[in-house]
Amino acid sequence: MKRREFLKTTAAVGLFLPGISGLARGDASPNERVNVALIGIGGQGGHQVGGLGSQNVVALCDVDDDRAGKVYEKFPNAKKYYDYRKMFDEMSNQFDAIAVSTPDHSHFHPSWIGMQLNKHLYLEKPMAHCVKECRILTELAREKKLATQLGMQRHAMPSMRRTVEAVQSGAIGEIVEVYSRIGGDRGMPQPLDFSKPKPENLDWEVWIGPAKFRPYSAGLCPYNWRFWWDYGTGETGNWCCHILEIPFWALNLTYPEKVAAVGPEVDPERTSKGMDVVFDFPAVGDRKALKLYWSHGGFNREIKKHLERFGDRQIKMGNTFFVGTKGVISCDFGWHEVHLYDEKTEYQAPAETIPPSPGFHREWLNAIKGGEPATCNFDFSGKVAEAGLLGNAAYRVGAAEGIRWNWQEIKSPDCAAIDEFNYPDYRKGWEIG
Repeated sequence: MKRREFLKTTAAVGLFLPGISGLARGDASPNERVNVALIGIGGQGGHQVGGLGSQNVVALCDVDDDRAGKVYEKFPNAKKYYDYRKMFDEMSNQFDAIAVSTPDHSHFHPSWIGMQLNKHLYLEKPMAHCVKECRILTELAREKKLATQLGMQRHAMPSMRRTVEAVQSGAIGEIVEVYSRIGGDRGMPQPLDFSKPKPENLDWEVWIGPAKFRPYSAGLCPYNWRFWWDYGTGETGNWCCHILEIPFWALNLTYPEKVAAVGPEVDPERTSKGMDVVFDFPAVGDRKALKLYWSHGGFNREIKKHLERFGDRQIKMGNTFFVGTKGVISCDFGWHEVHLYDEKTEYQAPAETIPPSPGFHREWLNAIKGGEPATCNFDFSGKVAEAGLLGNAAYRVGAAEGIRWNWQEIKSPDCAAIDEFNYPDYRKGWEIG
């Protein structure tokens, strides 16, 4: 079967081609090295080299020889590829797991092919390029009982655990609102310049992959693809999995029932310099309904009403701000502060109940070998990734007044136009059925 036919047929008829290397979850001793293939090893992929370099790296795949060169030198016995499809064709029976660190638009295809072949998956955030792709990968991992981990590496920090414990302790009462943000105004890059020739070391066809074809431009590769909708997901996609995971973890959030988004005038091709998104989450169990605000560019102006309650008291502002009925918690990745409305009440830190991480990559390796699921496995991280990408879609469709969201169907009963941004549209030859 040719690679292109494989992409179409596997989705259409449920065919998968199991590898024969034999390391299903629980089949190996804890000390056995995992046979792994790394896809995308320049840039962010270098972190996977550091985290997985102790394993048996049998294949390396990257479209750019120059950016990948040092990694090739580190693993001289690993077979080198430009095209991951060829790698899967030739070597799928020689590795048990893959790590994918490609640009956003090309996260889905190697991940989907790999999981169809029963390969455990470490995938960089934001998981995929649209909501539907995230859902497919989440459900496929669950169906095949594969060990997964999304690249939300800060989840392993001890300080993040202490923040979650503080929120869950009830010290600030019931949580009614949460504000999360990433600062800066990155987006709306300069128009692309196509006048310079493609570097000889770069396989541009594979870099473009399933996305809209454009000629080579240094304005896209190696980095600024992030700020073009056809290839990236902007600063929201870049940071949402790191920052929104704090309230998702602390409050056990699942899927919103409503989303609204505002920002600068929408550019059809380039991501914006800022946006504000509001997610409405329904009441679940003992947790009441709440609003989660996401801002690219600074905190949503609604936060001011909560700060005013503290008068002259100074509150350090990080990337997330929990509002409860008894007080607030302000935090960032490395710290948190608890401020109670009643100044006479002294805050008592709760006991440390969340165990330390053995290491973010080690969690995944342990899961492959039959241990507990990694903490950012797709059943958790898929929801966080979907939220950020849904926020992008709501902004692009102009959902300033808010639209209802049916997460089961990945549809809005109020806005059919949002489908354009929540479902993929692959160029010819890259369809999956």
